[in-house]
Amino acid sequence: MKIARMSITKVFTFDSAHHLNDYPGKCKNIHGHTYKLEVTLKGIPDKNGLVIDFHDLNDMVEKEILSNIDHKYLNDIFDFNPTCEMIGLWIWEQLSKSMTGLECNLEKLVLWETPTSYITIDAKDML
Repeated sequence: MKIARMSITKVFTFDSAHHLNDYPGKCKNIHGHTYKLEVTLKGIPDKNGLVIDFHDLNDMVEKEILSNIDHKYLNDIFDFNPTCEMIGLWIWEQLSKSMTGLECNLEKLVLWETPTSYITIDAKDML
């Protein structure tokens, strides 16, 4: 069988509260979201046929991301305005650091703030 690079994705949810600084609408007030996070890694399956074990990816996201922001007030954690865009960039940065030495790459991140609103970050767009 031909071996090729492929993507794997795992989906997570977390709940956080925040308010937006210097924002004229109702999001200037404290409010919460149930976020949905999709993390996609890309690589070549190893000798066991895995790009990365889903359990290992789960542990990485739990340790590096969710333990820091789940059921937290984001304005107390971040030194930036906690928009969906900026939270997504922070998640990308944290996961990128923790992937050093792995045989796969962070390919894509999708962060849903509401059931109809989300941001997407692709590796090709990162400077």
